[in-house]
Amino acid sequence: MDLGGRVAIVTGGGLGIGQAYCQGLARAGAAVVVADIDREAAAKVAASIRSQGGRALDVWVDVTDPAATEEMAAAAHRAFGRIDVLVNNAALYSALTRRPFHQIDVAEWDRVMAVNLKGLFLCVRAVYPYMRAQGGGRIINIASTTALKGTPQLLHYVTSKAGVIGFTRALARELGPDNITVNAIAPGMVRTGRETGVSDAYFAARVRERALAREQTPQDLVGAVLFLASDAAAFITGQTLVVDGGAVMH
Repeated sequence: MDLGGRVAIVTGGGLGIGQAYCQGLARAGAAVVVADIDREAAAKVAASIRSQGGRALDVWVDVTDPAATEEMAAAAHRAFGRIDVLVNNAALYSALTRRPFHQIDVAEWDRVMAVNLKGLFLCVRAVYPYMRAQGGGRIINIASTTALKGTPQLLHYVTSKAGVIGFTRALARELGPDNITVNAIAPGMVRTGRETGVSDAYFAARVRERALAREQTPQDLVGAVLFLASDAAAFITGQTLVVDGGAVMH
């Protein structure tokens, strides 16, 4: 899955799973735009890629801000001349507290929807003119197996990730004529060290659900991103690829 000559934007690329995506794409030969609301984290990831001989640019972005997403796309195009891949990874999850639905604050619900769904819409809208003009591209949205399992105590997050799957399917039909594929990846529970209030017992329970009985790491997801970004997946669109060690068989 050689991505030499390709340019990939990863939102939420400064930390956790997003950082793993950025590093994996760079190892595959892509120029990587590390886009994050955390300026320092994005700069560190981009600097690390460049120190290993890769091409990378760090860009500040708030995915809920139309102007910021448009500038992200423009900066990527100015730096590298094209945009081939968008990984819509930025999302609110690790800072959320599990609670019954009737205890979720309305403002928190709105914020989750703004980042996890509106953010996808704005980022796709920002990169679309560049992909269309160059004759194609790859959009990879990050969903979650929680949407397939109906995981309780996180209703806003689960609802937003179910929306990602619907967004992916509908957008794939709209962008097919432009030779732009749109797919989603649904990870299982990944230990990144940034989770709030998630016990070791909870992680152990997730392991017991899996056919491959171990904890999932960010690196377990990189291959799926590289595949969907590559020519090997040129005739795959509108699909949701579950990567969770065989807990959900979808």
